[in-house]
Amino acid sequence: MEQRKAAILAELPRLRRYSRALLRDPDAADDLVQDCLERALRRLDNWQTDEKPRRWLFTIMHNLFIDQTRRTRRRAEVVTLTLDDSEAVSAPAEQHESIATREIMDALQEIRPDRRAAILLVGLEGFSYAEAATLLGVPAGTLMSRVSRGREELRGLLDDFSRRRVVKVVER
Repeated sequence: MEQRKAAILAELPRLRRYSRALLRDPDAADDLVQDCLERALRRLDNWQTDEKPRRWLFTIMHNLFIDQTRRTRRRAEVVTLTLDDSEAVSAPAEQHESIATREIMDALQEIRPDRRAAILLVGLEGFSYAEAATLLGVPAGTLMSRVSRGREELRGLLDDFSRRRVVKVVER
């Protein structure tokens, strides 16, 4: 039992990386990882011990992400916060990401969630097409299509971002 738990905990950095890429909100990403681990530990008997827990954990996380996305769409709520004068003070941003990294993350958030998940599993997490297709519960051809279309969409968005950054100087 302890060996199983240790194997699951060894996957924690990969789970956090994937969830942060999916959600882009560190708190929501940590919540997703926690929910995934809770479900995994409750259903420890479902894990085939002859294989690594990575695929099993990513499947759990993906299903939780899809459920959360559907729930959010159904309950789309707008909350308006009012700030007191003392709270309305701004501070300079402390940004540690490069512009390119931010643009890629922004572009990833612009594409459909099913394409984003496919690209992240194959491109970032290193799953094969067959593994990612199994993990997402879709045929391999569908996964390859999602990756291809997602990459095409990303290229277009990144080209658009880079065009906006370019400043043209016109002489008179």
